[in-house]
Amino acid sequence: MESRRVNILRDTDWLTIFLYLLLVSFGWMNIYAVNFSDQVGGFFSLDNRYTMQLLWIAVSLVLAIVIFLIDSRFYSFFAYPAYGIALFVLLLVLIIGTEINGAKSWIVLGPISLQPSEFAKVATILALAKFLSGYNVKPSKFQNILISFGIIVSAPLLIMIQPDFGSTLVYAALIFVLYREGLPGWVLLLLVMSATLFLLSVIYDELYIYMALIAIAVIGYGVYTRKIGHSLFAAFLFSLLYLGGIFLVRYNVLTIPPLLIFFLALITGTTVLIIIAISKKIRQLFPVMLFLFVFIGMVYSFDYVFNHVIAQHQRDRVEVMLGLKSDPWGYEYNVNQSKIAIGSGGFSGKGFMQGTQTKLKYVPENSTDFIFCTVGEEWGFLGSVGLIIAFTGLLLRLIIISERQRSKFSRIYGYGVVSVLFFHFAVNIAMTIALFPVIGIPLPFFSYGGSSLMAFTMMIFILLRLDSTRKSYLI
Repeated sequence: MESRRVNILRDTDWLTIFLYLLLVSFGWMNIYAVNFSDQVGGFFSLDNRYTMQLLWIAVSLVLAIVIFLIDSRFYSFFAYPAYGIALFVLLLVLIIGTEINGAKSWIVLGPISLQPSEFAKVATILALAKFLSGYNVKPSKFQNILISFGIIVSAPLLIMIQPDFGSTLVYAALIFVLYREGLPGWVLLLLVMSATLFLLSVIYDELYIYMALIAIAVIGYGVYTRKIGHSLFAAFLFSLLYLGGIFLVRYNVLTIPPLLIFFLALITGTTVLIIIAISKKIRQLFPVMLFLFVFIGMVYSFDYVFNHVIAQHQRDRVEVMLGLKSDPWGYEYNVNQSKIAIGSGGFSGKGFMQGTQTKLKYVPENSTDFIFCTVGEEWGFLGSVGLIIAFTGLLLRLIIISERQRSKFSRIYGYGVVSVLFFHFAVNIAMTIALFPVIGIPLPFFSYGGSSLMAFTMMIFILLRLDSTRKSYLI
């Protein structure tokens, strides 16, 4: 219900728009600097990346104006249809999409290439905000947790098929939205433990991790129930069956794989322990068993996904970063060149358009995923810190805007935008300095590309449109 006359010019957060324009302008300057030597057909030729990016900036600004011309309540009402359309287009791109850089993620329309996965992030944030802002919907309820996770993971599952591992990972950032809205701490802890298990499953053989989980379960059961004898007996039985099976395989008495022996021994030991617990009426066993089997299932899933779903070049990047293999002329070469470029800028940089590492193509993807290298080389430590301060200022401003919303939908949407932007910002910079595997996600407002720039523009200006009427409407 309208409580006062809406004045968009008065109520718009112009500081956020200033920071947005500052970052977009600085980003274009760096794209221009790194691509000027490749100029084809003059400044206004669409064959030049900096000209195309200037065109995308103009399109994004028009899109921002259109967003402000639409009634703010539209974004809540249209959230679910937009989400449905996004999922449909992600399915469509698997059929008619064009493969670029090993991923079938693009729809090519003449000279224009669009990446639907970028726009799907906006639709997912809207849909999640719409659901969580519903009447009596609390993230602390198990049913609501499942629905929320369903909304979050549907798009990345389709994106994973393309495959585009980087865009898939971005959606994990939305867990912070749920936590802000009341998600129980144990769920966040479970996710942290899951991430830890994923890393361990990459570094160590899965059987070693299974053994460690069984040891934790045995100790936990003994401490939890104070029935150390029961757990030790089950552990002894499991060890006896497993080692006996391995012995028989070693001497060709059996011809079954060690993993199958492990699971048979585990099922047998667990069955015996369950029989003892039922006869002794010890109910505490079942949460421990649930913990054990859930985490064993997760490790098995992680191992399968890493070795059969994730592309080989992405596995190589993770393994090189973890020190599991060496690739001095492949992945390591790219990252080393990235660090050399950033380090060569020194304190104040080589100067605008004076970069050599980036302009001479020693750094890969120097105007897309590795655009931060251009900042480091030409603007130095001062420019890099200035960029980080500007991004941090934008994120803090968006958090302030989100917190002052009277509408629950607007607040949740705002935190969704902050989460996605922060993930892109932090991971992109981290991967250029070898603190994170190179997963191919753009630096917001800097990296060359129309899809990402338009998507990030939509995210921010929808929030600003919602904020401009925060005192007038309660969605």
